[in-house]
Amino acid sequence: MRESISAVVARNDLWEGVATSEPYEVAWASEAVIFLRNLGSTGTPELARAWVQISPDGLNWVDEGTLLEIPREGGLKSARIRGFGAFMRVMTVLPQGSSFKALLTFSLKE
Repeated sequence: MRESISAVVARNDLWEGVATSEPYEVAWASEAVIFLRNLGSTGTPELARAWVQISPDGLNWVDEGTLLEIPREGGLKSARIRGFGAFMRVMTVLPQGSSFKALLTFSLKE
């Protein structure tokens, strides 16, 4: 039987400027679905993109290559990835004057 977990990595976190989620250890998993929800925003955060970063140690990061749209207020976007490192996080650079409250969930499966 496969194991799975849904981990809320960011809840009501204000993302503005250059923003990253907290790193999450994912080495045991073989696949992930990332859900990003916009709980409230100012400006035009939906013009930006977020991307997945991976790390062998939770300190040094590289871009994994998967892009994630920033949803409009109240919206939800997702991305599926496989073959990632020991740690994962999401990073974005928002337009000046834009921000949003993020709800970020990693759904991981072995």
